[in-house]
Amino acid sequence: MKSPLVSVIMPCHNGGKYLADAIRSVQSQTFPDWELLVIDDNSSDSSVNIIEEFRKADFRIRLFRTEKSTGLPATPRNVGIKNATGRLIAFLDCDDIWLPTKLARQVPLFGTKNVAVVFSYYAKMNGEGSYGSVPVSSPVFVSYVRMLGGNCIGNLTGMYDTEKCGKIFQKEIHHEDYLMWLEILGKGFFALNTNTVEAVYRESKSSVSGSKLRIFRWQWNILRKELNVPFFKAARYFVHYAVGGFLKFIK
Repeated sequence: MKSPLVSVIMPCHNGGKYLADAIRSVQSQTFPDWELLVIDDNSSDSSVNIIEEFRKADFRIRLFRTEKSTGLPATPRNVGIKNATGRLIAFLDCDDIWLPTKLARQVPLFGTKNVAVVFSYYAKMNGEGSYGSVPVSSPVFVSYVRMLGGNCIGNLTGMYDTEKCGKIFQKEIHHEDYLMWLEILGKGFFALNTNTVEAVYRESKSSVSGSKLRIFRWQWNILRKELNVPFFKAARYFVHYAVGGFLKFIK
């Protein structure tokens, strides 16, 4: 029986500095049945040239380009999702990397009943290449209700099964990946963790996740405006999220 094909979605906007490392980390996967869709979001640096060199050497790599950049990753990711041919959809930004066993450890878990999302722990690395001492951990088993209390799934580790939930696109808002996972789990599915570190997130001063106050606003917006969670219930989930964020901060 042929292994399910994984479509890897990689948005890129002026990511030439780390782009090659990200692409090579996909090529280094011990699970070989994948395609990589790199969507250049109107870059002005050498990104397109770098992608073209990889594309010419590896038929599994495909290049798409947007006409203009919105400044949000959802737009290029949606181009990738639309053109993906794989059963499983995975995500990797152009400045992050996967460890070689990422796909090999995740793909088999989709055989678990009602599991439509699989994810993993990830490590953090700064712009100089130094790793943090503690990887970012998450629960083993995540339901829709659990996700309402905060995003447990690092987008660079998450993958979903289109055979179970269909193609789910990302809305052009902040915290777009969080809303996407909630939409999938809201269909009655669950997310399962490999309990292993399978990716590395590169932190930078310009990272969109750099401001805690902004993230709090995005969280509240999703609960109240996007999901229409009643006020007092949303407040309870929000407090749970805020306390969890504070505990992470003081560790």
